[in-house]
This record gives sequence, structure tokens and C-alpha cells, in this order.
Amino acid sequence: MIRLFNVYYPIRTLVLLFGEALIVWTSFLLGAVLVLREDSYYALHNDYGFYKILGVTVLVLLCSHGLDLYDTARLNTKGELYFRLLLLPGILAFILAGIAKIHPDYLLGYGPSTVVRSGSSAIGLLILTVALFGWRLGFTWLVQLPILVERVYVLGTGERAQRLVQGLRQNPEIGVEIANWTGKMEGPITRESMAAHLMEAVQRQKVHRVIVATPDRRGTIPMRELLQLRMQGVKIEEATTYLEKMSGRIEVENLYPSWLVFGEGFRFGSTFVLVRRMLSLIISLVGLILALPLFPLILLAIRLDSKGPVFYSQARVGKAGHVFNVVKFRTMRQDAEAANGPQWAGDNDPRITRVGRFLRSSRLDEIPQLWCVLKGDMAFVGPRPERPEFVEWLSKEIPFYGVRHMVRPGLTGWAQIKYKYGCTIEDAREKLQYDLFYIKNASIGLELLIVFQTVKTVLLRRGAQ
Repeated sequence: MIRLFNVYYPIRTLVLLFGEALIVWTSFLLGAVLVLREDSYYALHNDYGFYKILGVTVLVLLCSHGLDLYDTARLNTKGELYFRLLLLPGILAFILAGIAKIHPDYLLGYGPSTVVRSGSSAIGLLILTVALFGWRLGFTWLVQLPILVERVYVLGTGERAQRLVQGLRQNPEIGVEIANWTGKMEGPITRESMAAHLMEAVQRQKVHRVIVATPDRRGTIPMRELLQLRMQGVKIEEATTYLEKMSGRIEVENLYPSWLVFGEGFRFGSTFVLVRRMLSLIISLVGLILALPLFPLILLAIRLDSKGPVFYSQARVGKAGHVFNVVKFRTMRQDAEAANGPQWAGDNDPRITRVGRFLRSSRLDEIPQLWCVLKGDMAFVGPRPERPEFVEWLSKEIPFYGVRHMVRPGLTGWAQIKYKYGCTIEDAREKLQYDLFYIKNASIGLELLIVFQTVKTVLLRRGAQ
């Protein structure tokens, strides 16, 4: 796996991305050469042709990202994959037709002729459609090559080891194959038998990495053999660290405080804090300015739909346990908590109004929170702020829950783009694991990545409740 923006990506995913970028570039370059012929040199060198092809390439990659074509875990079948591959040229054709109508000079070609410029793009799009299908079929064969498959041995037999083995088997897109694991041993498990099984598996099955997933380490782990394997070039890694790379979250089960204290990350330099604050200010200010025309429409819709105030203020816990009031557009009945008190919103919650359901699914109810970001109570990116009543309860039930209050809470965050809304204690535990990953790996690159992914999450209305 390769680390970008403090997030680990499988090598095969990056091969897919860069290979596709090369195919898009080549397809539109061939389209220009076939249509423009001898004039292609002029169009490419004197009419910003290469920059236009680069722009189309970025556009195609963004559309592919929006269709989840690089997130194969979201595609249930190959039929769905090929359907979206067919959908991609249709979307591109619609966009390019709009560009040809509004500003044809942005298309690759020469002179004022819209027909020539559109023809170059059409041929490039046709070549791309065929090439994409060929590339995806070829990629299926390519990912089976040994260079893109890592063989691992899982050392351990407990619940943690079983969870790791199951996770690796259920996520083939990360390019990891379980060569063997301690759970397949026959007979009593001792340090000596575990060492013999490990060394035999490494020798016979060409293991690249050993993942240590046993909670009881004293006197049971074959440390001498692990050191020997490491000296031979086999990678040795602890399960918590590997699960963090694989899933983008830090599991709180069997997590030791010493791992948080002595491990990498969980540091915030003054430069990062300053840039993070400036980024929050800029995004929130621009967001409020762009959203101002929507305010009258939203206010009117809420007024006509149900009785009560337009805005809703609620106490939330921020950085270092500081309690502040968050402001949102009201999406529930005025007496929503009169009967049962504070509670999470559930699926098809009857307390949510008709307009409120639309505001929640479109995230428009979050717009007033940009004011909280401007004031400094929140950041644009960070863990979601929780209500004091829930924080007190969750801190008792979930270990390390208080760690999320090390930073300002955010309007969006790693947990929000990686997990659903959540309305149970298990959901809160799962989201905490993503929050811990964000806090540990916080960087400007990760902040920008979350902002980029948030746009897709909002447009596709994922994770709302």
C-alpha cells in the first residue's frame, strides 16, 4: 500500500487510476490526430491543445470518481461496473455538447468551426469508450500478477485475528492474499508450534508480510523467529497498525493507551493549526456568501410546513470539553423531544417534518453551522460535535471516546464521509474509530481530501439522516 495525504491506498487502485488517465489522454490525442490530420500539430502546440486534453482528462477522472469507478467495494457486480462504464461516456458527451454550445473554443481544434472541434471530441470519446472496456478487462488480469498481490501470514487465533482474516477476505480490492494463519494449526498452540507453523508457511508459501494479531504477547509470540524473518526481508507489522492502513480507522478493541502515547501522529504543530483555521475561515465565509440566496426560500418553506422557529439552537461539546451552541435550520417538530427527551434521529423518524427531511438529505440544514465555524467554536473539518447528554454516556461505554475532543469539532470529517449517520452506540463506536484515525493522521493534505470527498458525499446524499 502507498501513503498519500496520510491515507493508505492499494497499489492496484493507483495503477487503475494512472492507467485510466493515460488512456483518456491518448484517446483524445488520437481523436485530434485522426480528425485534424496535418492541422493537429498547430492545434496541439498553438491552440493550447495539450492543456485542453489535460482538462478533459481531469474531467473524466472526476466523473469516474463520482460514479465510484475507483471504489470497487461499492460495486456489487461486474454488471454494475460495466453499466457505469457505459454511463460515463454518456455524461461526458452531454458535458462536451454543452461546452460546444456555450464556448466551442474550449474544445480541441482550430479556427472558428464548431463542427471540426466537436468532431475531434466525438472521435476521442468513441475511442475512449472502447479503450475503457478493454482496459478494465485487462486490469482484471493484471491484478492477478504476483507483483500486485501481497501474501500475508496472520499470527494469532483470537477474535482480533479472526476479524482481521475476515476483513482481508472480504476486501479483495486491496490486493492481499492470506497465505496462512495460526488458526489453521492442528493440535495444541504453543510458542514452539506457532514458530514452526510460521516458518514453514513463510518458506513454502512465499509470505511477504507477517501481521501479529495476538493480544497476549508475553512468552507466546515467537520473537526470535520474527526477528529472523525481518532480517530476511519479510515485513513484520502489528495488527492495530495494519488495520489502520487497510480500513482508514483505528480499532478501539484491544487498543492500549501506550499505543496512543508512543505511536506516531497525534501531534498538531502551530503551522498546521494556523493553516487549518485559515482554511476553515475561507470555506465557511465563501459558503455563507454562496448560500445567502437560498436563505429566503428555506425560511419560507420551514414556515409554511410547520409551526415553530426557523432556526434551532442546541448545546454541543467542542474542543477540550467546551460546551457551545450549534445553530441549524429546524428540521423537526417544535415538540420533538417533549415526550422522551434527547435522542438520536432514526430511520424514518416521525419527528422530522417534510421540509426537514429534504433539508437533511441535501445537507442544507447544516448551512447555519458555518457561522459557528467563523466564530471559532467549530472547524470545517473535524469530528462531529455531540450533545453533552450523549458525551457523558458514550464516554462511559466506549474507551478513548474523550480523545475526539482534542480538536475542534467539524461540519464535515473523516467519519462523516466514511460512515453513515448512525443512531446506536455501535455506530458511535465505529465513528470514533474513524475520528481517531483523523486525529492521528491530521494534515493539510488530509483536510483537503476530506473537503473534496465531502462534495461527492453531499451530491450523492450519502450518510444523511
